[in-house]
Amino acid sequence: GPGMGDAAARGAQLDAWRAVAGGWERRRALVWDATREVSERLVALLDPAPGDDLLEVAAGPGDTGLLAAAHVAPDGRLLSTDGVPQMVDAARRRAAELGLDNVDFAVADAAELGLPAASFDGALCRFGVMLVPDCDAAVRELARVLRPGGRAAVAVWAESERNPWLTVTGRAALRLGLAERPDPEAPGPFRLAAPGRLRSLLEGAGLEVHVEEEVSVTWRAGSLDEWWDVALDTSRSLAVLVTQLSSADVARVRAGAEERLAPFVDDEGAVAVPGVARVVLAVRPANIRGADD
Repeated sequence: GPGMGDAAARGAQLDAWRAVAGGWERRRALVWDATREVSERLVALLDPAPGDDLLEVAAGPGDTGLLAAAHVAPDGRLLSTDGVPQMVDAARRRAAELGLDNVDFAVADAAELGLPAASFDGALCRFGVMLVPDCDAAVRELARVLRPGGRAAVAVWAESERNPWLTVTGRAALRLGLAERPDPEAPGPFRLAAPGRLRSLLEGAGLEVHVEEEVSVTWRAGSLDEWWDVALDTSRSLAVLVTQLSSADVARVRAGAEERLAPFVDDEGAVAVPGVARVVLAVRPANIRGADD
């Protein structure tokens, strides 16, 4: 429910993301190589046209929105937002690198965007909704800021067992008794993984779901050493865990994770791990209920 609990959860959440924001920027290219097909599919579903006003929520280093921004130029604009100032700065640097000048940036809480109602033609949220402590509020906000007929393209991770890259360290720590089983309802990558879960969340906010599909990804690292460095840089849960464990226990977690990754390592030592995302296109109907508040 509302009150201090939410604020505390949000504060802890932001601290955890701040801690890995530098790592996300360092690893932007690797993460983008693995997951760009998800973004390309989101942008294709959103189908942005020149002159459209777009919003990206929980943008991280910003690449998905920046991909869409090119489609709406010169008169359309993208507002790229994230709750973590360091992520917003990373996205700003990325836009400058790409030479995009139709993008604005703001620090904004996905559950309380602080933006006017019915002000965007399209919204993007890639791997963000499931990480917001109040994910219902986040989708209500997406619905609220869309114009009638406006579209939202949203991606979450599919089931954890289909995404070993994201789970091997956690599963190894759990097996060794060095971590607790995560609460399936707590913010995390697989909170909205169950088929139909994202759809019902969006429909609950008054949006109409037009498309729901899966997109396959492949995570690549040159070696298990590189994989580990990337995991330390980008996994909030691992970043927290290594501060709590002895170096011997960290080594045990790593060994357990590498054992699980063994099937995905080739003869040269390169790593290629399959994964699956779930992608949804939702549309705000002309007469959305609850949107006039």
